[in-house]
Amino acid sequence: MKILLTGKNGQVGYELERSLQALGEVVAVDRSQMDLSDLRQVREVIRAVRPHLIVNPAAYTAVDRAESEPALALRINGEAPAVMADEAKKLGAGIIHYSTDYVFDGTKETAYVETDATCPINAYGATKLAGEQAIQAAGVPHLILRTSWVYGMRGKNFLLTVMRLAGERDELRIVADQFGSPTWCRTVADTTAQLVARLDARSGVVEAMAGELGGIYHLTASGRTSWHGFTEEIVRHASIARKPRVTAIRTEEYPLPAKRPRNSELSGERLRSLNLHMPHWQHALALCQG
Repeated sequence: MKILLTGKNGQVGYELERSLQALGEVVAVDRSQMDLSDLRQVREVIRAVRPHLIVNPAAYTAVDRAESEPALALRINGEAPAVMADEAKKLGAGIIHYSTDYVFDGTKETAYVETDATCPINAYGATKLAGEQAIQAAGVPHLILRTSWVYGMRGKNFLLTVMRLAGERDELRIVADQFGSPTWCRTVADTTAQLVARLDARSGVVEAMAGELGGIYHLTASGRTSWHGFTEEIVRHASIARKPRVTAIRTEEYPLPAKRPRNSELSGERLRSLNLHMPHWQHALALCQG
């Protein structure tokens, strides 16, 4: 199986290049080789590689900047996946695409399941939903893997920001009324590889994705916390001599250009039905920081 992997230098893409090696020949590209804002280049690369499977973790992820750059965010998050799906269908290939908890408005009291109605409340979420819908409309065999609060030891993410600030400040004021499941990028990559291997063993990856095992899956760590709780755990594991005080604040005390869902918890029940169990967020964080 030949796999075309986008965004190889991103958090998830970097880990996927390692995790997917056992499944076939991985052709990994970065932005310089396949810029998702250049739709013609996207088509050209896919036609040159002729993959059996496209794995697309690349995305426009600057949530607040998307409010002022909605057209660029839509091109990368919505239009580029549409092109990928169209080209994959022509090749008889499948596509794995990563999406987000931000397709929901966060008003549900319990964890979101894959069939819950979507209702994004910011531009980033709207563009990611557009990508999901384009792939579904193309009629191509697909997996859409929604994840949330992704972190790792490279790139830009909440974990690295907190670790830097913890060494600089005596107090960290962190939002305590938004809830979700912090998810290590390595967990996302390894679970993706396990899912692909499981589908391949059943009836072939593309064939399985075209049937009842295809569609949307929620892929996050288990357990639930707030940004404040996440920060406390990061600080607890941090190797710094003097640890800052972590103070809980309300969302209104830390205004940002883009609205955030209050509840970002995603149910992993569909993954568990395939006997794929995600680690608890605290356990994964300890491994990441350790």
